[in-house]
Amino acid sequence: MNDVAAVQNKLDALRQQIRNYDYHYYVQDAPLVPDAEYDRCFRALQALEAENPQLITAASPTQRVGAALDSALPPIVHRQRMLSLNNVFTADALQGFTKRIADEVGCNESSLVFTCEPKLDGLAVNMTYENGVLLHAATRGDGTTGEDITANIKTIASIPLRLMTKDVPHIIEVRGEVFMPKQGFVEMNDEARRRGEKVFANPRNAAAGSLRQLDPAITAKRPLAIYCYGIGACEGYSLPESHYQQLMLLKTFGFPIAEEVVTAEGLSGCALYYDAIGARRDALPFEIDGVVYKVDSIDLQQKLGFVSRAPRFATAHKFPAQEEITELLSVDFQVGRTGALTPVARLKPVQVAGVMVSNATLHNMDEVARKDIQVGDTVVIRRAGDVIPEVVSVVLEKRPEKTDAITLPSTCPVCGAEVVREEGEAVARCMGGLFCKAQLKRAVWHFASRKAMNIDGLGNSIIDLLVDQDIIKDLADLYSITEDTFACLPRMGIKSAKNVLKSLEKSKKTTFSRFIYSLGIREIGEASARILALHYLDLPALKQASEGELMVLSDIGPVAASNLTHFFAQAHNIEVIDKLLASGVHWQVEQAVAIPTDNPLNGKTVVLTGTLSNMSRDDAKSSLLALGAKVVGSVSKKTDFLIAGADAGSKYTKALNLGVTILDEDKLKEMLAPAG
Repeated sequence: MNDVAAVQNKLDALRQQIRNYDYHYYVQDAPLVPDAEYDRCFRALQALEAENPQLITAASPTQRVGAALDSALPPIVHRQRMLSLNNVFTADALQGFTKRIADEVGCNESSLVFTCEPKLDGLAVNMTYENGVLLHAATRGDGTTGEDITANIKTIASIPLRLMTKDVPHIIEVRGEVFMPKQGFVEMNDEARRRGEKVFANPRNAAAGSLRQLDPAITAKRPLAIYCYGIGACEGYSLPESHYQQLMLLKTFGFPIAEEVVTAEGLSGCALYYDAIGARRDALPFEIDGVVYKVDSIDLQQKLGFVSRAPRFATAHKFPAQEEITELLSVDFQVGRTGALTPVARLKPVQVAGVMVSNATLHNMDEVARKDIQVGDTVVIRRAGDVIPEVVSVVLEKRPEKTDAITLPSTCPVCGAEVVREEGEAVARCMGGLFCKAQLKRAVWHFASRKAMNIDGLGNSIIDLLVDQDIIKDLADLYSITEDTFACLPRMGIKSAKNVLKSLEKSKKTTFSRFIYSLGIREIGEASARILALHYLDLPALKQASEGELMVLSDIGPVAASNLTHFFAQAHNIEVIDKLLASGVHWQVEQAVAIPTDNPLNGKTVVLTGTLSNMSRDDAKSSLLALGAKVVGSVSKKTDFLIAGADAGSKYTKALNLGVTILDEDKLKEMLAPAG
């Protein structure tokens, strides 16, 4: 085979592979590979075509926008073509983009003004208005023709059906990105799992699948949103000569525009914007995979023009991929504080979101079965922010002939005790209890944590040594360790040993709610422990409480009640508690305080955000719990109040969007003040 034939074969293979990826991504809304893998294939095709321009064909994926239509929805031809964007992935490539533009228009690079905006991970749409009234809406499709989604687009409440101004264009095409907010995506998938229905791979495909429904009633139930990013054809109206000002015009027409849109000067301004949005990425309520820079001057945009599939005046600067593909080499099972066995994937190392990843959680055996994960598979790994990397899916087209099934061990990999999976539970557990060193390590870590007994100096490495060397065999043994024993541990020394002993001694004086929480009883978190302490006041009454009595309390459901009674029924648990009390652990028994039923916080779900000036967040939380409130960490439709201090962030924005009542610190103090 000659060289030309070999190159042609390679081109054909790459083009067919990308067409297959496009079909599943754009038409089926079921991506086969993460964006990073698609981008690699596309760049490889571009590079090969650049070396062999005589082999470029009109049907090559590099010469088209989106994917060919394959839908039951009728077609709509755009008045002005909708193009894709070229990408840059590095600071050097961004510099090349700005320098090329400066050279072409004959100006200093630092004088160029760009409109910068987040690159939303959704579905591009084109909405056509005639004399101010929505005429129709379409997907981008192949850039020239899209799918008619008019009925579905009307279900998105933020899209105006009539422009909010009297002075309207005869015809205007408004371009936007329809997306699904992160919280809405999670809630929708959770509901789908409960119903045994299909779950979506990511918010982008959830949005695309929702917009392509033949029944608008289905679309109306999906939590869709939109931000508009530009104007296509416009007749009978004089538009501003600035892209940014055109976006502000769209805002006056009634279209939502991302708050993060700004103008910036030159390469340095674009780079600063990229870093700033990247730092906020995980806190944003929607998914983005980069930022977009567009020359702000419409006149310069027209002078720069277009290449076959993209404008020359704009580019997308992609973030490091949050999803990658790699090989699943083996699976281990980790044992948690409550005995839960978690399957952990051991991976061929791969860089994800700027971090080298070699391990990822598989959650539980139900998820392993649902995703059909096997050892030897090529898998998609996702890592976002500080979240533990997870295996998202399997790339089935890359599955080798021989793979090994993942099976739950019958005995604990740490202590050898029986592993039991109770009916109706997704989690399997080791029955070794605190006799299992893995469970004991995590129990000690929880016991010593800040919100429990608050013992400084007991890090994971020290706890591992204490358990592995049999220095402690239960929680109470912590209080019998001598200074010499601590000092002999690696990286400790006399000074560190004294500090830990001082912290242990200080921890003996605690509160009843902290003590309950420190015991690590399943389903008993900080809020539940506080409710139990307020009701039972001291240990003897709590130990004798029945399941029925416990379930009367707010925040104590049947599972938590069962776990509590089971815990106090175990002789070895009572033995450890008695040893703790004998070693000097104590608390002041508080007087019973009835929660006024007319208190506006009683039974309400409250979220705290921002910095309070006159009290700590922990103090505010304790005061709220004492008045019967349920304090949670995230805002949802079920939230009654958001307490907002200084520098409130995304929780404040979400509360505004959901119509949650927002209280400042003064109002909180007023509500916490005793009546009378």
